[in-house]
Amino acid sequence: MARMADLPRNGSLTFQTSQDHSKSTTSKNGFHRSCQENGISNGVHHRSRVTEGFEQPPMYVAVFTYLGFGIVTLFGYLRDFMRAVGLEKCHVAQEREEQKDFVPLYQDFENFYTRNLYMRVRDNWNRPICSLPGPEFDLMERVTDDYNWTFRLTGKTIHGVINMGSYNYLGFAENNADFLKTVAETTMDYGLGVCSTRQEMGNMDIHQELEELVAMFLGTESAVSFGMGFATNSMNIPALVSKGCLILSDELNHTSLILGSRLSGATIRVFKHNNMQSLEKMLKEAVTNGQSRTHRPWKKILIVVEGVYSMEGSIVRLAEIVALKKKYKAYLYLDEAHSIGAVGPTGRGVTEHFGVDPSDVDVMMGTFTKSFGAAGGYIAGKKELVDYLRTYSHSAVYASAMSPPVARQIIRAMKCIMGQDGTTVGIERLRQLGENTRYFRRRLQEMGFIIYGSRDSPVVPLLVYMPGKVGAFSRAMLERKIGVVVVGFPATPITEARARFCVSSSHTREMLDKVLHALDELGDYLGIKFSRRRYIDELDS
Repeated sequence: MARMADLPRNGSLTFQTSQDHSKSTTSKNGFHRSCQENGISNGVHHRSRVTEGFEQPPMYVAVFTYLGFGIVTLFGYLRDFMRAVGLEKCHVAQEREEQKDFVPLYQDFENFYTRNLYMRVRDNWNRPICSLPGPEFDLMERVTDDYNWTFRLTGKTIHGVINMGSYNYLGFAENNADFLKTVAETTMDYGLGVCSTRQEMGNMDIHQELEELVAMFLGTESAVSFGMGFATNSMNIPALVSKGCLILSDELNHTSLILGSRLSGATIRVFKHNNMQSLEKMLKEAVTNGQSRTHRPWKKILIVVEGVYSMEGSIVRLAEIVALKKKYKAYLYLDEAHSIGAVGPTGRGVTEHFGVDPSDVDVMMGTFTKSFGAAGGYIAGKKELVDYLRTYSHSAVYASAMSPPVARQIIRAMKCIMGQDGTTVGIERLRQLGENTRYFRRRLQEMGFIIYGSRDSPVVPLLVYMPGKVGAFSRAMLERKIGVVVVGFPATPITEARARFCVSSSHTREMLDKVLHALDELGDYLGIKFSRRRYIDELDS
């Protein structure tokens, strides 16, 4: 028995699904021996091991974390009561008196977290930067007179803050006049804005040059670019799947992927993070049982994953997912926002990292906002897929075309990575990023911190756990002229608040050592060195 499914108006994604899997090479733990037979991509042998760390903290850490949230919540209800009876001033947006009988615009319970928890640590976000966001930046000093409800600038500037939060992986967010000469020339020739969509008057030769270069860089037939990275996911997934289709989404996927999946109208099922047993179980059920009520075959089954997960620092188990995708005749959508340019010996992402043929990935998505120091995103794959998206993607049809200087910056950075600029700057930056990443991760583990993710991932989450320590950590780091990003619930699980470091090739060893010294000092002061494992150098094991 076989199943047929067609993407509407796109014959290139037609597939047949056979339910005869008697020749499967899957072992009991879900690992596919066939994935070890993947060829060599870009002349680089793939890695057969996926080495990641997700160490669990001692039990008392979870207990005190829940206790901390409980205490803050209790005081939150007390303060809400005081606001209701007029004992405390209420700063929250409210409906006017004549609108009280309408459906409420502001739900008290929904805003409870914002009023009583987020406001306590609001000063750690949206800090105004007044310089280039390179390895160091300048920060405008601000203070609050009403407990973070409003801020005012003091007129002072904090200079030389080490930037450990931007996604400037290869240091292309720079202001070197020699490097940016072509970008300046493009600005003079084309101006800044296009003021039209690609289908009308905004399709320029520089956009076509960019897309041809992206396809060459990735090793795909074609590519299409978009002006916004978030919209690349949220507006293109609805063009690929719809009602009657099934999306299998990793539980830690980015919000843009989640939004795009919801907008599509397709059925969404979530599998455990990087868990091949969980994914295969869902694939098997989908192929065997079909749709929930009618048991009709799914029109399409789309697996949606990321290359590097931005909050965990983990790398997708691509080779195994490709093996599952082939076995069950599903489609694969790969978001390489944080991996393209930052992972792989020549920066070509997780396909190069694992030696997977790019043609085995049906939809390759990525952004230009990280490694390329620009803006926008792309989707690459077969020419039929790209042509289809040019016609039916809302982002391609209705959004303004990419700014020409931005496109030139991407071309400049990509040619530098590929060595087409006649220099070795690109490959040197890639090597430096790898060295910085492994050094920074190794030192943190030696100090006793719990960090998540792969040893090759430049995204380094350091677990803080307790809500009261999140704000204290960020403020103390800023006092030492180090800018960090702290993240907590609801962006992370309630017990896993963290600081997320993004390592860059532009960080010098002196900068990293200064950050590490501050972390070692604060780790002892705040008591956040929770690791119970001694570090073992994986290269020597």
